Amino acid sequence: MTERAPVLSVRGLSVRFLMPGGRRVAAVTDAHFDVAPGECLALIGESGCGKSVLASALLGLLPGNAQTAGRALLGDLDLLAADERTFARTVRGRLIGLVPQSPAAHLTPVRTIRAHLEETVAELTEVRGRTALREAAEAAAGRAAFPVTHLDRHPHELSGGLAQRAATALALVGDAPLLLADEPTTGLDRDLVDRTVDELRRHVDQGGSRALLMITHDLAAAERIADRVAVMYAGRIVELADAAAFFGAAGPRHPYSRGLLDALPDRAFAPIPGLPPELGALPEGCAFAARCDRASDACAALPPLRDTVACHHPHAVLTEAADRA
Repeated sequence: MTERAPVLSVRGLSVRFLMPGGRRVAAVTDAHFDVAPGECLALIGESGCGKSVLASALLGLLPGNAQTAGRALLGDLDLLAADERTFARTVRGRLIGLVPQSPAAHLTPVRTIRAHLEETVAELTEVRGRTALREAAEAAAGRAAFPVTHLDRHPHELSGGLAQRAATALALVGDAPLLLADEPTTGLDRDLVDRTVDELRRHVDQGGSRALLMITHDLAAAERIADRVAVMYAGRIVELADAAAFFGAAGPRHPYSRGLLDALPDRAFAPIPGLPPELGALPEGCAFAARCDRASDACAALPPLRDTVACHHPHAVLTEAADRA
């Protein structure tokens, strides 16, 4: 079988914020990953580790004091080199559909959800005519389990969960080749979480040419739909793993990744000790060493990402023979 080119290929993506006094904050450092056609990659990690900054870089939404390096290729387009006109007319909605982390901030307060959807359908599809636009808007709402009875409400009249579903419906309209979902399950109960992520998965599976990059704290949602998992800590991707192995008997190899799973209530329910380092004052070596029970003198040097894990003392690969034993 011929391997197809990735939908998104990120190489050496770094984001620095220039702060007053010349201080620099290393929000994302040297990120490398691909997202293949038909694949869902879940990007996980604690709050403040750089996940949403990475998403903003891909969408050209970084503030003016941000400096970027590296490449992020969406087809032949380098997103890090694109200008605002390209993002506005070509990328957002058409090439990348966004499910935002804070939907209320992305919805126009004086317009109804129906108006949002009809305008988006008219802009991103070939649907024309009042009746056709109305029907298409209602169909888009249904894909995200947004009730038709609430379409004529304004954003302030919605609960957080309904606002999240409205944002998901808007993101799906353009059938973009890359869907970027930043905490898409925020404010949803478990049944709606499952329904939402299943719809995102269907978006990826239809035709096999689309891809999903899902940024999430919800490890159960990631386990439900992800093909691979990328773990970010202190601005760096420290592990890239097959989702079945990551959540299964083999488990993750990086000590931090193991700590994330062990903190879940249905597992060990054991918190990771300590706090992440400040992104403006990162250590020269492994940023997790101060919280790691496997740390040694070798951790004073920065571990490169080798064999899917950036760690001097990774957990061993669990072989099938060892698993059976």
